[in-house]
Formats: sequence, structure tokens, C-alpha cells
Amino acid sequence: METYGGRRNQAERDAVTVETGYALCSALFAAAVLFGAVAGPALLFELPGTVETLLLRVGLTIAPVVFVARVISVLVRFRRERPQPSQPGRTSPDS
Repeated sequence: METYGGRRNQAERDAVTVETGYALCSALFAAAVLFGAVAGPALLFELPGTVETLLLRVGLTIAPVVFVARVISVLVRFRRERPQPSQPGRTSPDS
């Protein structure tokens, strides 16, 4: 994304903004789905107190972990996909 020794242009800044937004939205969705799957039964059904507490605590523990893991994985993958100059300063492989 960043040219060798230069600044980012508008298209590169826009790509970073879009990718960051995608990372946050997809992470929020994944965490919400996981929380609903784990803690949902405790919220919808009448369960014994211990089971209900356990499900809520597990959901509240796992959801932020999934959120952070998803954001990091998306942003690391995005960073890895940028083209890297193989030989900075050279215009062609033959020179």
C-alpha cells in the first residue's frame, strides 16, 4: 500500500478505511452470533441458575476474544496482500 519512501495516495487510504470498516463489522457480527449461540438459551429459556450463569459468563468471555481475533486476522491478511517491491529502486528485474 505504501510506495517505497513515499506517501499513500487517496485510493490507498480509502482501501485501508474500507478494510478497517469491514474488519470491525465482520468481527461484531461474528461475536454477536457466537454470543447468541452460547448465551441465547440462557436468555430464552428457564434454565437452572448455575447453567444460566455459566452460559452467560462463557458467552461474555468468548465474544470479545472472537471480536479481537477476527479484527486482527482481517487486518493482517490485508497487510500481507500488498505488493512488496522485490528490489527497491529498480525498474525491472533485468536492470
